[in-house]
Amino acid sequence: MQIRIRAAALSALLAGSSALAPPSIRTSSHQSQSSARYSSTLEAPAPVATKPKTPTRFDRLKRLYKGPKPAVQTADAVPFTYEDFDMAVQNTEYAFERNAVVEGVAVEYSGSGCLVDIGAKASAFLPEQEAALVIPDGTKDLSSIVPLDQPIEFQIISDEDENGQLIVSIKRIQYKKAWEVVQQLAGDDSVIEAPVVAVNRGGAICLVEGLRAFLPGSHLAGQLPDENLVGQVLPLKFLEVNTETNKLVVSNRKAVVEQQMADLSRGDVVSGVVKALKPYGAFVEVGGMSGLLHISQISYDHIADLERVLQPGMAIKCMIIDHDKVNGRIALATKTLEAEPGDMLKDSATVFEKAEETAAAYHARMEKERQAREEAARNIVLGLGDSLDDDESGKSGEDDPLQDVSDSLDSLLS
Repeated sequence: MQIRIRAAALSALLAGSSALAPPSIRTSSHQSQSSARYSSTLEAPAPVATKPKTPTRFDRLKRLYKGPKPAVQTADAVPFTYEDFDMAVQNTEYAFERNAVVEGVAVEYSGSGCLVDIGAKASAFLPEQEAALVIPDGTKDLSSIVPLDQPIEFQIISDEDENGQLIVSIKRIQYKKAWEVVQQLAGDDSVIEAPVVAVNRGGAICLVEGLRAFLPGSHLAGQLPDENLVGQVLPLKFLEVNTETNKLVVSNRKAVVEQQMADLSRGDVVSGVVKALKPYGAFVEVGGMSGLLHISQISYDHIADLERVLQPGMAIKCMIIDHDKVNGRIALATKTLEAEPGDMLKDSATVFEKAEETAAAYHARMEKERQAREEAARNIVLGLGDSLDDDESGKSGEDDPLQDVSDSLDSLLS
């Protein structure tokens, strides 16, 4: 009840105020009341989205501002002069041209190679095939060949690509050093040892200081260039060393001959293989050397057909009767191994089986004959002295008594 009385009083008061106000005010008040009454019957409108504020130039400068700049040092405060700086630049090498040798450090294995820091603007790349002159069989990665974080010399083998990257090599440096070592060994005429890594129709391929050297089949000592040769380590001497054409030729026979000729002497019994037959005898290969077995030195009996006694490829034993160490030539004989004259024609296998025993008997017989010749010569000289003592006449017209003695000595010592 009280609420209704207050509402009526408020309405009367508002009506009286409107009556006293000017028309414009009354109209506005009326409109406001109408709008209030109308708006009370409607919902509030949705808020309108506002656009982000565009930063001004001052805002951008403020964001970029880093504070006050430090004071610039003057020339007096700098610990070096322009001359010192110029000298430091001149003493620092920045040669990243093709074929230049630089020092670098492997920093990371990447794919089929590794990245190398050589001081350039981008890391250089070392391909796997350029990591070493000889990569051992079974190598799975470069960790055993190129260690990380260790100074190594590299040779630049390319120009910079679009990313500024260079390609480097260790193999090229090792290749050059290997040729220098080979030239030194060839100049010293040294005997070297090298493994056989491959064979072909013309001979074999050996690995000398990491370089592939050709070994002709004709310079193999007592072997054939077949697969059984691969993996063997052979003594070699150089036949040709040409750095301009990268040609390296070696000989196994030359090395073997030099080593064996130093140990051979007349009267030694050696084993050999018949390589060829000629009308005047047979060529026998003895430890890589080619020796001549003359037809007159095969047997004490006459040989009508040499092919009935020896055949190419036949293994024999013979005695060295002479040798030329300078040219690597030897003269051979088998008749000195015969227990009885003609045994080579009857049973050569028995002759070879008892070669050492027969040779010992031959040497004993030759020594006995030598002592007999010396004794005979001594007796002649003593007899000559007795005859000279008895001869007191000393006639000048008589014949020289020494002439017969000299002839006798020549016949005994021949």
